[in-house]
Order: sequence, then C-alpha cells, then structure tokens
Amino acid sequence: MTRHFLDLWQLDAAGLRAVLDEAHRRKAARKGLPKGAADADAPLAGRTLAMIFQKNSTRTRFSFDAAMRQLGGSVIISTAADMQLGRGESIEDTAKVLSRMVDAVMIRANSHADVEAFAAASTAPVINGLTDRSHPCQILADLQTFEEHRGDVAGKTIAWIGDGNNVCASFIHAAPRLDFKLRIACPEGYDPAPADLQRIADSQGQITLGRDKRAAAAGADCVVTDTWVSMGDTDKDARMAALGPFQVDDALMDLTNPDAVFLHCLPAHRDEEVTASVIDGPRSLIWDEAENRIHAQKAVLLWAFGLIG
Repeated sequence: MTRHFLDLWQLDAAGLRAVLDEAHRRKAARKGLPKGAADADAPLAGRTLAMIFQKNSTRTRFSFDAAMRQLGGSVIISTAADMQLGRGESIEDTAKVLSRMVDAVMIRANSHADVEAFAAASTAPVINGLTDRSHPCQILADLQTFEEHRGDVAGKTIAWIGDGNNVCASFIHAAPRLDFKLRIACPEGYDPAPADLQRIADSQGQITLGRDKRAAAAGADCVVTDTWVSMGDTDKDARMAALGPFQVDDALMDLTNPDAVFLHCLPAHRDEEVTASVIDGPRSLIWDEAENRIHAQKAVLLWAFGLIG
C-alpha cells in the first residue's frame, strides 16, 4: 500500500515516534558534515522527489530540497503556474502522470481537498508540505526542536497562542499520539476547524481551548504562535484587531515554567504576534526549529518509502 503523509492523525503513536526518533538520529549522524554532503548510507539514491508549489515558500522549498539531496536522491521543482495542475488537466490525471515519472511528490497547496484528491489517484507517496487545513511537517520539526532541548515531549505542556489555524491543527493531531498536553488560546471566531474541535472534545482534557492566553501559558513548557495574517488572507484589519490581545510578550513568558521555550514556524512579524524581545531572546529556539525542517523531512521521506516505521 502506498504511504501518503497527509496529516499526523493518520499515523499511529508508534509510527509518529519512529519518525521523530529517525529525525534525531539523522541529525546527530551528520555532525561535522558539509550541508551538501550526502548521508553515509544515501538511502534514497536513485529516487526523485517532485515538489509542487501552489504557495510561495522559503523553508519548505529549501528544506525538502536539502533533505532529498542528503538522502542521496534528486528533486524536480515546479510551481502551479508551470504546470497544468487543476487547470488544463485534472488533479487526478496529473497525479497518475507524475506517478510514472517520479518516486514521490511533495505538494504545498491552497486546498487540503486537492492534496487528498492527488493522493487518492497517485501510486507514488504524496507528502503534505502545507495546506489550508494542516502543516504536519512543520510540527515534526517543532517537536524535534523541543525534544533536543527539553527531552521527551510526553507529559509536557505546550501552549498555542493566537489563530487556530493549520499549524495549530497539526499540534492538535500530534498531542494524543505523543501524549503531551496542548492548551490553545485564541479569540472568538478564530477557533480550529470543526473536525479539530471534535478532536479536542474527544481528547478528554488533554487538549483544551479557551480565550485566556495567561491561563494557557501558566506553567507551560513551550509557547508557540504564528503570524496573524497568512498568504491569501483578505481580512487583515479584522485579524489584527481580534488577535492583538494574543501577542506573546515577556510578561506572558514569565508565567511559564522557568525553562520554557518559545517556537514560531516563521516568517515572523516582530512586535505583532510576538515581541522582538521574546523571539530574539534566550528562550527562543526558532533557528534550530527552522534547520530541523531538513531533518524531520528526511524522516518523513524515509517513512513514506517504507524504510522506517
């Protein structure tokens, strides 16, 4: 059966743990190597990854490219404007064509439904590089970063402050699998999607949703936020007004555990969703987090090819 990596909730606890452990192992094994050098085992030698971008990207594009090269493989990169995806050719037909030409496909898309349709028609593994509903690769890098500095995430508390968006959704998907507590604080009207609200209800208190950012941050081991206005959002003024009270600042971080850390998937807007003093301060791990996109995605690729988990 083809292994598609579309959402973290689709992996069981053992599978998700295997991916994280492989990310840690791969990073440690590369210590001292040039960034362009292949891993000693080059497990994906001869394999090609197609990368399709409907949305612009910095970290996803560079990290998947670097990941595939380090694993010994190669990449073909295309924007949606370069191809017929969903325009002159159906998504399903494109998936069937690419399945004959490459070994796996990573898509950074506008619509999660499009990625699901592509995967349903593809005989090559499909990886969700970001959609409007989730961002699973990002959360793996976040959790890898946390564990590097604070140990196993199981039993720890992560506070999500701000918009209940696609990144928040993937934290909701990961929490029950990896046994960490998740507290979400967001303004009314910016709650997670209905399916994820149901997952919160089913979590029996392991995941909570509220309006008080101070309550969410109190005693937390990690605070995470994201930009308030993303690509494609047309309601900037409304978003800024609603999310303004949910800024992460030093006063909020002072409520957390003394060794709590700060994460942000980037790009960031300093002194909007987070103050410069927090994101550029000693508790911020954002640069490790960005680098770990490479190592986490190497593990995702190996999982998709059935080489781990």
